[in-house]
Amino acid sequence: MPSLRRRKSAGDTDRGETPPPADGSEAGSALTLAEEAEAQAAEAEAVAEAARARARAIRLRQEAEEAEKAAAAEKAEAADEDTGSDDQPAEATVDAAAAEATVDAATEEAEEAPAQPPTNPRRWGRILKAVGMTLAILCTGALLAASGYMVWQHREAADLEQLQAEYAAAGRQSVVTLMSLDFNNAEADVQRIIDNSTGQFRTDFEAQAKDFVQVAQDSKVVTDVTVNSTAVESMNQDSAVVLVAATSRVTNAAGAQQEPRAWRLSVDLQRDGDQIKMSKVEFVP
Repeated sequence: MPSLRRRKSAGDTDRGETPPPADGSEAGSALTLAEEAEAQAAEAEAVAEAARARARAIRLRQEAEEAEKAAAAEKAEAADEDTGSDDQPAEATVDAAAAEATVDAATEEAEEAPAQPPTNPRRWGRILKAVGMTLAILCTGALLAASGYMVWQHREAADLEQLQAEYAAAGRQSVVTLMSLDFNNAEADVQRIIDNSTGQFRTDFEAQAKDFVQVAQDSKVVTDVTVNSTAVESMNQDSAVVLVAATSRVTNAAGAQQEPRAWRLSVDLQRDGDQIKMSKVEFVP
């Protein structure tokens, strides 16, 4: 007959349990106490189940002992009467053996039942907390990446818009400078055109500047220009092509009196230091 060892009760577990560490907040202490209470309840349930198994084993063993006594009594009675009936004692012996096997199985079950530790809810709590923190970090990283991409896109669009406006203004001013002329200030007007030009266009215009001034003074030309619209055809950080639609009104010695003329020009612009200057001008039909 297996020995009945004394096992730890729920009260013993409570006395030996280490108090939960203080984390500085009432919510954390309450959560820790709740988790430990669940663990103690699970362990108490396991202890109760083991006690029930031991009681069942004791009851079965008592029944087996009674069966053995009954079998011995029947065997003795059969021997006195010499009836030759051997089946009943054999059957009683078989029943006793079966009861003994059942008792042994129940005892083994009672011994092994507490060996399985109860589920620790604190472990699952830590796992869920780690998973939650991981998901939060991933979501935060995704939001930061999306925000950064949106800011970058907005900045790129703003830079392109600013650059386009800069080239459009430079193209407008270049046409006004090129086509506005007053014979009374012809030399200053021509020098202004040269100062706002660069590259081959400047070289060619400088070579013809004196003749241009002479013609303007002889014909007494006065030209007033109005730019109607501009459009940037292409551009990069250092150059651009701008289309300009303008109207000029000319007065000269030949008899022109503020007669309007419409023009469409393609102006090539080039960045020269901190200025944007004309590098080529073509009249578009």
